[in-house]
Amino acid sequence: MELFPAIPLAEWQDTKATLHRFSQVVGKIRLAVGVRRNHWWNVPFHLTGRGLTTRPMGQTDSNLIFAIDFDFVGHQLIVTTVDGQAVSFPLHGQSVASFYRGVLWALGALGVRVNMDIPRPYDLPDSGRPFAEDTEHAAYDPAMVTRYWQVLSQVNLVLEEFAAGYSGKVSPVHHFWHTFDIACTRFSERRVDQPPAVDPVTREAYSREVISSGFWFGDDAFGEPAFYSYTAPEPEGLDSEPLSPEAAQWIAQRGSHLAVLRYDDARFEPDPRAAVLAFYESAYQAGARHAGWDIAGLACPGGITDPQLSVRP
Repeated sequence: MELFPAIPLAEWQDTKATLHRFSQVVGKIRLAVGVRRNHWWNVPFHLTGRGLTTRPMGQTDSNLIFAIDFDFVGHQLIVTTVDGQAVSFPLHGQSVASFYRGVLWALGALGVRVNMDIPRPYDLPDSGRPFAEDTEHAAYDPAMVTRYWQVLSQVNLVLEEFAAGYSGKVSPVHHFWHTFDIACTRFSERRVDQPPAVDPVTREAYSREVISSGFWFGDDAFGEPAFYSYTAPEPEGLDSEPLSPEAAQWIAQRGSHLAVLRYDDARFEPDPRAAVLAFYESAYQAGARHAGWDIAGLACPGGITDPQLSVRP
């Protein structure tokens, strides 16, 4: 299929809002029963050949081992246990409230116990409304949901290739259900002392110096899909560095600067995939230089760290 097919936010904004909340219902289950990992790596979803998965979870809390998968080809939610039992129900025609009830029903039918601490959206305009009461968000366009997963899958592989070029600590490529983006993050391992008032989510996410690269589908603040990169903490002078390709730019956001390559600009480059990789690399080089990272020492061309293996006969 076409590389980076069109996915204008205006064409699926209502569906995206519903799907975002569906993902938060499942994400909060993952948060409740998954094994805690540094920088919240336990929380995001991973891509599958048909959608998204929580990965296996449970056992440490005396629960069954189980996983929850979004199937965006058949448009179902599937809950599976390690002994092969499975329960599913359709995604189409659900409000957030009925989806939430469906998830709880599926877990109960399989004997899985989950205590979701805060069964409400996180960091969304309706964060005060329980999932069980949200009948407003009920749009679901199957074609656009499949397109969303296809775009995620393509971006996922670009990010995997970019991640391979770094030999230091780097996160998996993962899809965050709270911000609805896909990203991978490089770490310098330099400790960052956050101010006491910083919230627990931010404190753990940014306890080390990072350069993060990713993609999001647009929202009220930025109304179109885009590739992005940022350095945190942001070093002085970062936004004066050139970016590649020419269409990329630095934008001010929440007191810092974000490198942005709009999705539609990337789509119309002669080689869109190469343009996105060049964008991520230019933003990384800018952040790493200004922050004083060992760029040469942390390089990993072609995903190879052994200099003998990197020498071709």
